[in-house]
Amino acid sequence: MNGHSELPVLAPPSRPSRLERPEWLKVRLNTTGEYEEVRAMMRRLSLVTVCEEARCPNIHECWARERTATFMLMGDICTRHCGFCAVGKGRPGSLDPEEPGRVAEAARELGLSHAVVTSVNRDDLPDGGAAHFAATIHAIRERNPSCTVEVLIPDFQGNWAALEIVLAAGPEILNHNVETVPRLYKRVRPDAVYSQSLELLSRARSYRDARTLPMRTKSGLMVGLGETVEELIAALSELHASGCDIATVGQYLQPYERRLPVERYYTPAEFDSIRERAEAMGFQRVESGPLVRSSYHARRAFAPASPAA
Repeated sequence: MNGHSELPVLAPPSRPSRLERPEWLKVRLNTTGEYEEVRAMMRRLSLVTVCEEARCPNIHECWARERTATFMLMGDICTRHCGFCAVGKGRPGSLDPEEPGRVAEAARELGLSHAVVTSVNRDDLPDGGAAHFAATIHAIRERNPSCTVEVLIPDFQGNWAALEIVLAAGPEILNHNVETVPRLYKRVRPDAVYSQSLELLSRARSYRDARTLPMRTKSGLMVGLGETVEELIAALSELHASGCDIATVGQYLQPYERRLPVERYYTPAEFDSIRERAEAMGFQRVESGPLVRSSYHARRAFAPASPAA
C-alpha cells in the first residue's frame, strides 16, 4: 500500500423497489383463439386500440370473451406528457380520413352493440380532433344502426366550439376523465387543468338538458397515485355537482419504469366503500374496483341505474 488507507467500495444506491402487486390484481390470460382473431383484425384494418397502447389488464377478457375493444383515433403519438400514461409522446402525424370508416367496419365485424372511441390528445389540431370524432360517430351509425356510441374525449384545451362538434354528432355517452384529484395534477396531468375538465362536463350536461337528449355524461379517476380517500371522495362530489352521471374508479398500475410509481394498492373492500359513498351522492352508475377502467364493461351504463340515496 502507498501509505494511504483504502476507501471502502460503495455499492451504487439501490432504486426504490416497486410495491408487490396483490393477488386480486393478478390476471389470468386467455389462451383461446378469440384474442388473436381480434388482434389480427385490428392489424388488418390498421387500427390502434387503447387496450394495447395503455397496456390494459383486461385486454384478454374484453377481446376474447366480450369481443369488445376501445378504438383510439388519430394515431399513437400524444402531444401531452401525463405521468401515468404508456402512450408515446411527440409530434403526431397527419389525420387519416379513412380511419372513421375502418373503425365502423371493425365494430360491424365484432358485432358490437356498444362502441367505445377515444383518442390521443391532438393539441396540434385547431379543433383538437373534434371533427374526426364526429365523423367516426357518423360512420359507426351508418354501418351499425343499432350500435350505441361512447366517446372518451380530451379537453380540447377549453375550445367549447370543438366540444359542440362532438355533442352535435349525438353520442349516447360523453366521457371525459379527470383522472386524479386536483392536488396531484401538476405531477399526473401537467398539461391539463382540473377546473377545465369539470367545466367540459358541465357544458355537456347543459347542452343535453337544453335539447332534452338521452345522452349520459361520464368521468373516471385512478387511485394509488398519492391521493387520500377524502380527496378522492371530494373529487367525486365535484364531478357529480358538475353534471356527471356515471363514474369509474380503478387502481392505477405503473405501465413501465419511467412512469409514475404506484403509491399504494387499494383493497377490494376499499373500492366497495368508495362505490357506496359515490352512489349515495346520486350518480346513476358507479363502477369501482381494482381492474375497473374507463371503458371496462361500458355497456353496463345502459342497465337499470343504481338507486339514488
